[in-house]
Amino acid sequence: MEQLIIYLARALVDSPDQVSLRASDVEGARLYELKVAPEDVGKVIGRDGRTVGALRTLLGAAAQKQGQKVRLEIQDDRRQPTPASTTAPEGQ
Repeated sequence: MEQLIIYLARALVDSPDQVSLRASDVEGARLYELKVAPEDVGKVIGRDGRTVGALRTLLGAAAQKQGQKVRLEIQDDRRQPTPASTTAPEGQ
């Protein structure tokens, strides 16, 4: 399964050497976290999420054939982390 994800992701991006995949077991399913170069995230997600949707469909079909459950998530390092808590200015 890992080889399929990496193969497809590398075919989509401009920087295939920056494609990495992390796998873990979560809630009875195999979770795959795909990381690509920041400038390639849009290519992997696609317009309105169509590309990542197609990838998930392919993986789901391959996993079902093997009797497995899988999830695919794309890591997007372009987003700024949001602060855990905010403090109001004094006097408010």
